[in-house]
Formats: sequence, C-alpha cells, structure tokens
Amino acid sequence: MNTAIELDYVDLALALGMIGITIALSLWHNLGLEKQLAIGAGRSLLQLSVVGYLLDLVFVLNNWLAVVAIIMIMLSIAAITARNRIDRKIPGILPLVWLSLLSSTALTVGYMIVVIIQPANWYEPQYLIPLAGMVLGNGMNGAALAGDRLLTGIKQHRLEIETYLSLGATPKQAIFNYQKQAIRTGLIPILNNMMVVGLVSLPGMLTGQVIAGNNPLNAASYQILILFAIVAANFIATLLVTETLYRKFFNSSMQLQV
Repeated sequence: MNTAIELDYVDLALALGMIGITIALSLWHNLGLEKQLAIGAGRSLLQLSVVGYLLDLVFVLNNWLAVVAIIMIMLSIAAITARNRIDRKIPGILPLVWLSLLSSTALTVGYMIVVIIQPANWYEPQYLIPLAGMVLGNGMNGAALAGDRLLTGIKQHRLEIETYLSLGATPKQAIFNYQKQAIRTGLIPILNNMMVVGLVSLPGMLTGQVIAGNNPLNAASYQILILFAIVAANFIATLLVTETLYRKFFNSSMQLQV
C-alpha cells in the first residue's frame, strides 16, 4: 500500500481554517466560545508540534532512558490532571493516583510488549510510547471519573455510612456500594466505546495505521489489542484509585472524616 501523504506548514495553516469557521459560527450565534476555541487550538498546535519534535529526537536516540523519561513525564501530567479533576484539596491524593496509573499502565503495556508484540528491544519507542500514551490517557479519564464519583457518594451519604459504622461495619463495608458505583462510572466511556467500535466510529489507532499505508486487517488487529488493554488498564486504575482513596476519609479509629 502507498505511504501516507506528508503534510507541510501550508496544510496545517489550511487546517486552522476549520477552527476559524468554528469561531465564526460561535460569534454568529453569540455562544461566547471564541476565546476557549482559540486558546484550545493554540495549545493543541503548540503541544503537538513540540511532542512531534521531541518524539522524533527520541526515535533517533533509540535509548531506553529517553523512552522511559518521556513516559514518566506523560504519567506525571496524567496523574496531576486526574488529581485536579477529583479534588486538589485532598492531601496525599497525587501519589495515590500516580501509583495507580503507573501500576495499570505497567501491567497492561508490559503484557502487550513482552507477551504479544515481542519487539527486538522492549523499549522500542515505535511501540512503547504510543501504547503507553493511549493507555495512560484513558486510564487518567477513568481514574478521575471514579475518584470524583466516590468522593461525591461519600459526601452525599455521610449519614448512611456512619450508620453502617455504628452497627459494626468496617470502612470498606460501609462504602462498598459507592466504590462499586464509582468503578462502574469510570468504566462507562470505554464500555460504551466497545459497543460501537467499528460501527459508529473508527478508532484512532486503526485510522492512523490505515492512513499511514498499513494493511487494514493488521490495523484492526492492533486496534483490538489496544482496546482490550485500555479496558484492563481502566479497570485496574479505577479499582486502585477507589481502593486507596476511600481510606483518606477514615481515621485510625475507623471514623468518617469528610
């Protein structure tokens, strides 16, 4: 198959025309989204351009330290973003989210690299960085949704939880239903995506490989692989985040503190 047609700066400038049309439509309908659209477009352009140059350098170096450093930066940004979506005021939550995302990403990406793909070097940036990025991005969203739902559930049902505690239940037993609901909430986006993948939309990995000129069947196989990995990573991340987060709301005497 043919390789992808390369885009130059003129093409990117033309692509900005679509944002210009969107901003014009926002102005026409008095939606007040012009500033957000302009800032979002500017940040996207800057961030993706920097990432493109940085990844190009990492690919040239082909060094495991550089690859791991990139993934650690991505992990830290994802953890901070997820923490902020839950509640940045809770002390000690950032390390919990960071470790949860690290564990879920390491387990799933490690399984894909070592057991399934088996590249010549485990740190091949061609595989490790894109796979880790997709798993981290989805794990971040799942962890943030689950953590926020758990926090909301505990705050809204404080009296019910304290009643369970007064009857001899452990903190884990008292919040079990809210943890279950939180995990389900964190998994809703990826579960919905699994139901319609390939029917309503073509996922990013599949379309990217097809545009790059790869065989569609092989592209579909990689998409199946990453989809299943995202499901596993999301489940692990939401489970770990909720399992560690709820402990922040109980003291050593098993009393609720919210």
